[in-house]
Amino acid sequence: MSHPHPELGPPPPLPEGGLRVTPLGGLGEIGRNMTVFEYGGRLLIVDCGVLFPEEEQPGIDLILPDFSSIRDRLDDIEGIVLTHGHEDHIGGVPFLLREKPDIPLIGSKLTLALIEAKLQEHRIRPYTLEVAEGHRERIGPFDCEFVAVNHSIPDALAVAIRTPAGMVVHTGDFKMDQLPLDNRLTDLHAFARLSEEGIDLLLSDSTNAEVPGFTPHERDISGVLRQVFAGARKRIIVASFASHVHRIQQILDAAHEYGRRVAFVGRSMVRNMGIARDLGYLKVPAGLVVDVKALDDLPDSEVVLVCTGSQGEPMAALSRMANRDHQIRIVDGDTVILASSLIPGNENAVYRVINGLTRWGANVVHKGNAKVHVSGHASAGELLYFYNICRPKNLMPVHGEWRHLRANAELGAMTGVPHDRIVIAEDGVAVDLVEGKAKISGKVQAGYVYVDGLSVGDVGEPALKDRKILGDEGIISVFVVIDASTGKITGGPHVQARGSGIEDSAFGEVIPKITEVLERSAQDGVVEPHQMQQLVRRTLGKWVSDTYRRRPMILPVVVEV
Repeated sequence: MSHPHPELGPPPPLPEGGLRVTPLGGLGEIGRNMTVFEYGGRLLIVDCGVLFPEEEQPGIDLILPDFSSIRDRLDDIEGIVLTHGHEDHIGGVPFLLREKPDIPLIGSKLTLALIEAKLQEHRIRPYTLEVAEGHRERIGPFDCEFVAVNHSIPDALAVAIRTPAGMVVHTGDFKMDQLPLDNRLTDLHAFARLSEEGIDLLLSDSTNAEVPGFTPHERDISGVLRQVFAGARKRIIVASFASHVHRIQQILDAAHEYGRRVAFVGRSMVRNMGIARDLGYLKVPAGLVVDVKALDDLPDSEVVLVCTGSQGEPMAALSRMANRDHQIRIVDGDTVILASSLIPGNENAVYRVINGLTRWGANVVHKGNAKVHVSGHASAGELLYFYNICRPKNLMPVHGEWRHLRANAELGAMTGVPHDRIVIAEDGVAVDLVEGKAKISGKVQAGYVYVDGLSVGDVGEPALKDRKILGDEGIISVFVVIDASTGKITGGPHVQARGSGIEDSAFGEVIPKITEVLERSAQDGVVEPHQMQQLVRRTLGKWVSDTYRRRPMILPVVVEV
């Protein structure tokens, strides 16, 4: 198995007749999925998603793929193929289209409807091409065939990309649920047909590669939901991803059965479920869904609220309910259902929300104590079955952390893919398919691009490091006024601390030391404000470290008069 080396340099020019595959996100992480295919000087992008921040990234709203490697080649992009409508696959599209709004978007009906609604908020009207399973479209030099796959959102597609270099199949996210709610199966017959033609490189979803056996059916949840609904005394509040149409359908069915009304809470939830209902993907009995304000006139035993926040996101509805920062107040006897998985890295945030809800008397039902979630990704048994159908000549695991990619590679090897034909790559690593063999050729920049409010890419790792110091250790500011000609102190030093745990009165001990250092500096003729600020920082920093074993941010200000 080939894998990247930290010292990989930029890839050389692509050999004539070769196909280059460069993932810019989604490898070594769950999210930010984006892959660039290059043939004959033209580019095709599959997915462009976001990654949600973790606790050590304070103040960050979203994390984007790094577009720098394609920024000077935007005119070479033939289109963006979107495999399905989850945020980790479409959330980055508005930010790429800001740079070139006329890049065509290719996807299924629901996927395009979801991204078009998102783009309206960015005032972008995209060029779109709607496709469905069985469709075959020529997109520049890329001959694309779309294949139905089952996932936790309707209308998901895999894509087979044919070029003279060979056929590449990108599965997108998929599982092989044999009893899907919408009766839309993963089209194994189509994959077998592609296999007969010859799959030169398979990019396969790795998320559940470590999980043995087969992923349970989505419809297995319905019995558990009915039990929860039957035992609930007051309101039922369900937190789910805003695009999980199948899960919401089961909630609606249970609410209808038990005589409850449903209201959607949260902008993205209201928007997405409205789209799904209008397009016929969500079947809603007449009168079942009402505006949230109408619930005030109903008894608690007839109320269901469906909201966002299943991952503990601080600004989502459920987190705000747990913190008593939402118009909907949790009361003793409410039932809260977290109908989703735990994305790695979000565990602490989710358990914090669960504890907050429980504190107010809610009965919290989650994956850890009831079967209220099944995954949307193929487990190891399904992947083995899938590889035996596809019989790829080369395999490149995608969509997963390192442990998932490695486990998926092992599954491929077990089904007969030669070890030297399995490529374990990471974000930015270019993989060239030349004369039927895939191998790593170099690496491009593919770091994190942070979205912070309205700024994109302005916040980098140094700023995040500063934010962590401020959050962990606090800040101490020092204000000193000096005479511009002599350097003598005419005001201060004044010291103030915020978040450091040190009382302002304690600094009486160090102020004489700061004064002494500055007076000595003036005597030596060093009166430049920046140099004097460095002296203040070092003196105060050493005292705080020696006295309190802390390292707060120190902000010295020296003003000349």
